[in-house]
This record gives sequence, C-alpha cells and structure tokens, in this order.
Amino acid sequence: MNIAEAKEYIKDTVELYLKKDEFGDYKIPVIRQRPVFLLGAPGIGKTAIMSQIASELNIALVSYSMTHHTRQSALGLPFIKEKEYGGTTYSVSEYTMSEIIASVYDTIKESGVTEGILFLDEINCVSETLYPSMLQFLQYKVFGKHTVPEGWVIVTAGNPPEFNKAVREFDVVTLDRLKVIDIEADYPAWKKYALDTGLHGAILNFLESNKEYFYNIETTAFGKNYVTARGWEDLSDMIKLYEEGDKKVTDSLIGQYIKNETITKEFAAYYDLYNKYKKNYDTEAIFKGRVDEKMAAEVNNSAVDERLAFTGLLSDVISSEIKSIIRDYDVLKEIRGSISNITSKETADAKAYLITLVSAREKQLADKQRAGILSAKDKTKHKIIISIYKELLDKLVKAEDAKEFYNGKISLLKQRVSEEQIRIDNLFAAMSKIFGEESNEMLVLVTELTLAKDSADFFAIFGSASYEKYNELLKVGDRKDNLRREILEIMQ
Repeated sequence: MNIAEAKEYIKDTVELYLKKDEFGDYKIPVIRQRPVFLLGAPGIGKTAIMSQIASELNIALVSYSMTHHTRQSALGLPFIKEKEYGGTTYSVSEYTMSEIIASVYDTIKESGVTEGILFLDEINCVSETLYPSMLQFLQYKVFGKHTVPEGWVIVTAGNPPEFNKAVREFDVVTLDRLKVIDIEADYPAWKKYALDTGLHGAILNFLESNKEYFYNIETTAFGKNYVTARGWEDLSDMIKLYEEGDKKVTDSLIGQYIKNETITKEFAAYYDLYNKYKKNYDTEAIFKGRVDEKMAAEVNNSAVDERLAFTGLLSDVISSEIKSIIRDYDVLKEIRGSISNITSKETADAKAYLITLVSAREKQLADKQRAGILSAKDKTKHKIIISIYKELLDKLVKAEDAKEFYNGKISLLKQRVSEEQIRIDNLFAAMSKIFGEESNEMLVLVTELTLAKDSADFFAIFGSASYEKYNELLKVGDRKDNLRREILEIMQ
C-alpha cells in the first residue's frame, strides 16, 4: 500500500471509530477499536499524513516518539498514598498520570477539541522495561492506571527491523490486536502531495526524470546511504530559504539532506542547470507573449533533461501564480457571508461585529495550533482573513462601506484571473512554437497542471481555452493515471 492509500484507509477507520449511535455511544466499543499500526521504511511520510487526517476530520492530534520514553514517563511515577481498609490504614502505591495521557487531556482542555488521534511513532522500538506494558496499552488504551479518553483513536507507526537495529518484532498476540498496514515508498503518490504543497521545482523536475532516486536506502562498506521523501521535502524548504537570502546552494548543503554521494552530485548538477535557464533566458518574456528565436532554437536542440528543466521552470512560475489566486479566491469565498452580515447592521454594531470576527478567527487559529492540526496553508489563510477584517475595520465609516470594500477585492481578483489567463495562453503558445503542439514537453506541462490541485481548481472555476485545447489534444484527463509511466518510456 502506498502512503496516499494508507491515508485514506486510516481516515476511514478514524471516522468509523468515532461514529455514534442514537444514544451517543460509539458504535464500535472502545475496547474493540484496534489501534492502527503503520509499518514502513523511515521518511516516507507516515507522520505527515497524520496531521493531514486530523485537519481534514477537524479533530485534534497528539504525537509522541516512543523511543524518547522510559517506563516511568510513559506509565507514571509511583508515590505512596494512605488508604483505609476495614478500619485499618495502609500505605498503598499509586502512580502519577502518564505524560502521554496527560498531554491528551491538556490538548482537550486548551483547544476545546474533545476527539482526536493519539499518534505513537516508533512503537516497536520502545525500551526493554516499557515493552511488556505495550500489549496492555494496545488492547485497553491504558498506560499505568490511566486510560486514553474516549473519542481518541490510537494510531501507531514503526520501521521494519532491516531499517532499525532497535526494533523489537511484535509477537502474534500483539499483532492480533492491531490493524497492520504495510507501506511502501511510492513516487506517484508522493508527487501529488509534493505538487500540492509546493515543493521546489528543481526537486520535482529532477525526480520526474530520476524516479529511482526518490527513495533509496543501501548499505555500503562505508555505512548506510539513504535518500527519503522527508529528506527531499526538508531540502526543498532549505533551498527556498537560501534563495530568498541570495545564498549559494552547494553540494555540501544538499548532502546534509540527501545522504548519497551520487544522487547529491547529480541533483547539484541539475539544480545548476535549472538556475542556468532562470538566469540566461528571459522566461518572463514568454508569459508576455514574446519568444526569442535564438533561445527557442537553443532549448529545442538541447538534451532531454535540459528541455524538461526548461519546461519545469515555466510550469513552476505559472503554478505559483495560480496557487496565490486560488488561495485568495478561497479567502474571499469564505468571508462573503460575514461581509453580507456587516452591511445589514448599524455602523457601531458593524464595527463591534468585525472585532468579534477578528477575535473568533484568532482563537480558531490558536485552537488549531494547540490541537496540532494547523497546516502552513491553513495558517496563511487564517492570517489573511484576519488582516482583511482589520483592514476593513480601519476603513469602515458606515456599514455600507463593507460591500464596496469586498467588491473592490473581487474586482482585483477578477483582474488577476484575466491577466493569468493571458499568461497561460502565452505559455502554451510558446511551448507549441518551441517544442510542437504534441511534443513530450507539452505533455509534461499539461500533466503537471492537471495533477496539481490548485491549477485543476483554477481551470475548473475560471477556465482556460488554451489548457482545454491541449488537454483535449493530448487526452491527459483520460490518461493521467498512467501518464507518467508513458512519459518515462517515451523519453528513454
């Protein structure tokens, strides 16, 4: 099972575990809610999907790595308590609440979210003293004498023994109390996630031509070489920061995240090639409808990887612009009802209402952050909405001003959409002129725009005659599930 399939499976499981009957009781009793156990190589996205699932289900998330826990921190510390039995007072051993269980209660208290996922990573690497207690926990959701609150689903994860010497293989008795999901690294599943989260274009385009480098773990005479999905994602974040600070991305930096000398050198060479096109060719002129004949001939006569790098660079530019437009569209769509409410109030009441909206949104932002389900995308959206409300509050003289303010934002968005559609038309015209209407490069461009959620939403909401023309010509919509494999075979 790949990570995308695992995500949907876990999401369905959590939804079913949290389903209640007409009396408010969980349809599947807590004791029969088997914890999920994700078993897969390190760095393939097991932890990342948990935050996505919790966010999509609007429930909380508490995560712990079990390798950091001793028996005492997981089960609680002993203390002596005086109790009376049959008229006689005895000193009895009690235990403080488990740090893990306490964290769940703290999250409920501080976020106000009563249902969630308790995610325990590296559960098959627990210490020798803690290991015997895991069976009790997996069956009864109990650490020491303290139970995980009802409404909290247990999801666990671990690595197979070949990846971690500390792994303790579970026996059949333990495994029989789990829903075990074996996960394998899968490039197409990860690529969809990478497109939606905006990984650096150089990484995406490099891996499109070198899928075997997406995930690679091998043992050599000098130790382990490893390249993981986590490594590529972390490298992407760092490259973006380096570029913002106008710092040079070196082999040494890449090697801190990609622990394979061959792959590091090949990606470094590709990154330099990617930046060569960025620097030497006036790509902005393409979006303005101008194609330099000399540049077009040079690109068209270059090697396959260079043509793909050039195509990827153009795709990255347009995808970034579309992402910004869709984000602002979603924001304006979300606040439309609030703006309508403002215009129906007296001016003083409208201002008070705006202040309430800001406070509510700030609380929602803080609650999501405390619940562990605030994605970077969601955080940005909340902050934009708060800034719009504050901007309107400063400009509001009478309640009717809210409608004019909102319509002004809509007009600006419409203008951006219109300009973007022209830039997209110019991009497709340039690609057709440089490579040809039915070229492999055009196929790659249309595929990337089809598979990325933001661009797919843009075309569905606002449309693009050029995109529709080439999507129909190349039949991308009908073939997208197998397209990447076909492209690879064509390009060999």
